[in-house]
Amino acid sequence: MTIDWTHFTPWTSLGGGIVIGLASALLLMLNGRIAGISGIVGGLLRPQRGDVSWRFAFVAGLVISPLVFALVARLPAVQIDAGYWTLIIAGLLVGLGTRYGSGCTSGHGICGLSRRSPRSLAATVAFMFAGFVTVYVVRHLLG
Repeated sequence: MTIDWTHFTPWTSLGGGIVIGLASALLLMLNGRIAGISGIVGGLLRPQRGDVSWRFAFVAGLVISPLVFALVARLPAVQIDAGYWTLIIAGLLVGLGTRYGSGCTSGHGICGLSRRSPRSLAATVAFMFAGFVTVYVVRHLLG
């Protein structure tokens, strides 16, 4: 195994991880809520009185943050080597998985593991295993 030093970004990755961890901790401490994106967006789709503003602000922050980043640095080029149908099917499978797993990778992997939740550990292991198998099948078996 070799490291691609041209694209190796430990400091920006560390900074991003710190920001995500800090935001998750602040949401839990100040609002008593878990920063699971599927749950936050799901709450917007079935709104309850007094529960929409913080969810909207969270999602707006996710959408607006790349625009703010673009003010100070160049956005990286995005290249997706898949067709629209592949993306649609993948999105539906991810949505199905988050419902079946009672949460998404952010809710289980970041917030759940930091709270030492056994259910989140099992879910995160399942997410990672499914990702490893998918990459192996797509790259090595299907070509």
